[in-house]
Amino acid sequence: MKKNAISKTAKPAKAKEAKAKESHESVDSLLTVPTAGSTNVLTVEPDSASVSGDADANAAMMQLPTAEQLGITITAGNVGDVECAGNATSVPLSATVGDTINFPVTVSWSVNGSAILVVPTSSANAKGILQLGVSQESSRSVKNGKEMAQITFNYKLVMQDTGNLNIPAMRFEIPTPTGQSLDLRSDSVPIRVDAPFNAMPFIAGGVVGVCVLLAALWRMRKRAKAKAELAKWNGALSAIRERMMVLKQRVNVADSREWLLELEGACKSYAALRFGASESEASSINLDNLVKEGALEGWEHLVEEFAHARYGGGNRDSFENKETWKLAMTLMGLEEDE
Repeated sequence: MKKNAISKTAKPAKAKEAKAKESHESVDSLLTVPTAGSTNVLTVEPDSASVSGDADANAAMMQLPTAEQLGITITAGNVGDVECAGNATSVPLSATVGDTINFPVTVSWSVNGSAILVVPTSSANAKGILQLGVSQESSRSVKNGKEMAQITFNYKLVMQDTGNLNIPAMRFEIPTPTGQSLDLRSDSVPIRVDAPFNAMPFIAGGVVGVCVLLAALWRMRKRAKAKAELAKWNGALSAIRERMMVLKQRVNVADSREWLLELEGACKSYAALRFGASESEASSINLDNLVKEGALEGWEHLVEEFAHARYGGGNRDSFENKETWKLAMTLMGLEEDE
């Protein structure tokens, strides 16, 4: 009786153990994709928590283990080990509107005898962000003594708006022979997009500033030149006035003809100063021609007096010479008393 009782008890236990073993084998084969030549190999260790307690349940309806339980990780952007990022470039935390950036999303796992297929099921399109395309690359590496396989999806994105934007969470599926799929999801990544720097206002401001500065310098030089010319004019005019004052003092004692010729020389010096000639050229100036050309208005009588002296018109009274002197002073704009 005792033997029969033991035998009856052992049979259900063996049956239950056989069913559990069959379930373990079913979970181990969930993510196995028999792809020839595949380099992305993953061994899925069966998890007792994922095995249904009901031995009669269909394997296709079993709950799949999570990605964390299977050792599958997903990183977005520049998060994670750089050495495991393939050729993906780091995503900047900031960009300029109109920029095109490369946004990498990497799925990695420990290689241990199984092959998996990762299928993207979403796009990176969002407010202010447009996806232009996506490329895929696979690689293997050794980390902490374990061989790691990874697939990197490089999303080509263009920034279309400014502000604090978010690159959306990217979704992926790993198909299994049972018809079920393991879902993966990355984190959303914030990115600051600024307006492009416009240097034209600064360039225009700089050009305007330079123009204003050059205009100010030009005005300063012009004023300095005018001031120098005025000082030169006043100096030369003062010298002519001194000659005229000497002639006034000699009007009563000097020879009338010589006195008039000296007065003509003073007037020629004034004409040279007025028309921009040098003092050395004053003696060659012809006052008669200047009067005829209308350059010296009102000088007709004065020029006749000079011609009278040159060609020997006889002696003149000192009073007449003094009147001629006053006329010359008036025509040259000179005053007797400063």
